[in-house]
Amino acid sequence: MSSAAPTPARRLPLAGVLRVGRPSDIWFKPALSVVVAVGVPNLTLLALGRLDLAMYTMAGSLCALYAHNLPYAARARALARVVLGMLASVAVALVTASLTSSAVILVAVGALLAAAQKALCDATRIGPPGPVIFAFISSASLFTPQTLGQVPGHLALAAAAGTWAWLVGMAPGLVRPHGPERRATARALNAAAAYAETSATASPGRERARAAAGAAVHAAWQSLLATGARSDPRRALERLVVRAEIALAAPADTDSGRLRSWARDLRGTGPVPRVELASAADELLGVEAEQAAGRRPLADRLGPLLPFALRTALGCALAGYVSLALGVGRPYWALVTAASLYQANITLTWSRGVQRVVGNLVGVLLFAAVAPLAHLGPAALVLCCLAFNFGAEALISRNYWLGSICVTPMALLITEFTGFQQPGELMTDRIVDTVVGALVGFAAAVAVTNRRAGDRIENALDTVERAREHTARLIAVERPAPGALDAARRRLAAELVELRATADAAAGEWWQRAVPTERVLLAERAGHRTLATAVRRQGLHVLEGTRA
Repeated sequence: MSSAAPTPARRLPLAGVLRVGRPSDIWFKPALSVVVAVGVPNLTLLALGRLDLAMYTMAGSLCALYAHNLPYAARARALARVVLGMLASVAVALVTASLTSSAVILVAVGALLAAAQKALCDATRIGPPGPVIFAFISSASLFTPQTLGQVPGHLALAAAAGTWAWLVGMAPGLVRPHGPERRATARALNAAAAYAETSATASPGRERARAAAGAAVHAAWQSLLATGARSDPRRALERLVVRAEIALAAPADTDSGRLRSWARDLRGTGPVPRVELASAADELLGVEAEQAAGRRPLADRLGPLLPFALRTALGCALAGYVSLALGVGRPYWALVTAASLYQANITLTWSRGVQRVVGNLVGVLLFAAVAPLAHLGPAALVLCCLAFNFGAEALISRNYWLGSICVTPMALLITEFTGFQQPGELMTDRIVDTVVGALVGFAAAVAVTNRRAGDRIENALDTVERAREHTARLIAVERPAPGALDAARRRLAAELVELRATADAAAGEWWQRAVPTERVLLAERAGHRTLATAVRRQGLHVLEGTRA
């Protein structure tokens, strides 16, 4: 165990927090999906004159935001779990709301739900938008007047909308069944090309490029290993990912232009470029061995997340209670603001807090401008909400605060589905709750330290060393078991990605012993040297580049 001294106090960053980045390469997919998933139920309720029930259908419809990067076989399972998780959260909220009207109890239940949602979303790595949608829906449901007799009907509406959202999420697979795997492979090829182009330099940018390429290759393998049946197009994709691995092992000998050309070919619907590799049969056996290995049990993944769950529970509860003490009529907004802050470490949590406050304040001004239009009638209200749904997903990948500019007026308009309200009162409550949630939520993050961050680095270093030694032993064996070296190589690559993520997370934590930066760098370099040796030992190289 390292005995390094505690890290010095860190300065909270401001530069770059609001910097606008490039949009996600599939930003339009969640944007269009949520419009369809939300629009059909809401327009149906509008036609029936029951727009007051839209909050319940929104619970199911917003599930369409999830799992867009997953292959369709894995997406079907993930979306089903998201819908079931949403229904469970709403059920707890609605039953609680029907049994008590005590705001103190409602805030406590909302905070516990938010903590559970945070832990489960992080443990399952469901990805954006993470637990914030669950917290938003369940917290709003807690403060909606309810009777026990109404709960089954309202849950049925949420389930029907969730089923529709599942169908919307799966529909693109009818046109482009291997789309997610193709995109993941293209990202890996582009990242490997970027690393190869920096291989001649010794700048910090080279290390960042190698880490990014390693993460992209690992993500591509995760995508391919989640697909189940191994069709011919998928086998061709596997060989392209191996080609990206070869570029990581031998960047000086890599033709980055060819990698980028293959990546461009994968963006469309044409055939997958075929790359023939030496030792291809061994490569495929290695994939099969990895598929059989499985994942760690959920309980093991939940353990390290306890500090984040505690931060969430404490921060959300305190934010809600402070909002109640200030006399704000919608304390769940403060609760949701606090829930939205918590990231991998305190530094990132601070950045998210700044982004949330700026985005919400600008969003309140946008609501003031749009409210007269939305108040023209129920149809105008629904259409405005749909427009903001699209805008939020179109912008949020560029920076969280940009997406919040659209999320804020959308959330304010949703409260008016049961009847138009005074804009001034809504805006005041939202501003107060945003500031309270951000300040109290961040204070809770500082108070609940992540004492396990240092231990996780030590564990990650040990795991990488064991994986490296195992791979090195297989390299020394004259005739290793079929597929064994390839599977070991990818396990080592995955552990190196996990080590880098763990080190980056710990570097942003406060009140911890110093991150053993030199040990991490040495472990990464030794690991990458072993990976390169494994590639050479297997004799993996490109034999021919043709089109499948």
